[in-house]
Amino acid sequence: MTYVLQVAEDDDFTYSDQLFKSLHYMMTSYALKNRPGRWRAGPIYVRNDATGEIVHEGAEIEQVPALMRELATELNEKADCPDIVRAAMAHLNLVMVHPFRDGNGRMARCLQSLVLARSGVLNPVFMSIEEYLGRNTQAYYDVLAMVGGGTWQPGRDARPWIRFTMTAHVRQARTMLRRIRESSRMWSELELLVEKHRLPERSIMALFDAMVGLRVRNATYRAYFQDTPEEITDATASRDLRALVTAGLLEAAGEKRGRHYVARPELRAIHEKVVRNRVPEDDTDPFAA
Repeated sequence: MTYVLQVAEDDDFTYSDQLFKSLHYMMTSYALKNRPGRWRAGPIYVRNDATGEIVHEGAEIEQVPALMRELATELNEKADCPDIVRAAMAHLNLVMVHPFRDGNGRMARCLQSLVLARSGVLNPVFMSIEEYLGRNTQAYYDVLAMVGGGTWQPGRDARPWIRFTMTAHVRQARTMLRRIRESSRMWSELELLVEKHRLPERSIMALFDAMVGLRVRNATYRAYFQDTPEEITDATASRDLRALVTAGLLEAAGEKRGRHYVARPELRAIHEKVVRNRVPEDDTDPFAA
């Protein structure tokens, strides 16, 4: 995803079959037997893990190179539909062709994020539906099976897939909005806490991470301010963290290079209060008649 974020702003960027192969290599190079960065060498069948039933057969191997070049060409042309729909179709087409031996789903989701990032509408961190698909995996597989019809059939109706992905975007956006609002409430509480204990305002960064369950280290604390006007030294970071421990907000654990800091009860209580008052998820169908 780091590479996707970089090329999203590259003025000389173009889609190509080699780009698809390179992205695939980045994601699957740990298993050379799966031909990372290369098209599959033969037919491929997707099976239902529970039943063993074949639910999808990828395009004929002889078709794969031409189909992937066609996909790249289409993505390089001026869009005749909203970018969010274009990204969804890129995802669908790649997963239906199934050009690789392994990692086709990851590649399809990565390509969808890249198309969205290239559109410049919003950072893919906010536009990605990866988390939603992870929470609704079976529904994701079901709609792909319904639209795909078991084999590469590009003439089939893709509207159920488009509706599914648009619903995913709306629901994921609702989740992100809820998190942003919760984070804002937590941050406001931390501002009061820092003022109460007469701590440097910058220490809110460490307190926030510890509050949500992360381990805070000297190096990670300094990294918050790296390459900014507020950049701090190792000594300053150590002093700040000691002050947070003295104030009873953080607890030190580990020794030497394993030294880290976790939240104490007063800090955890802020998070628990916000979570306790959390607004339930809105899972209504945004496109219901």
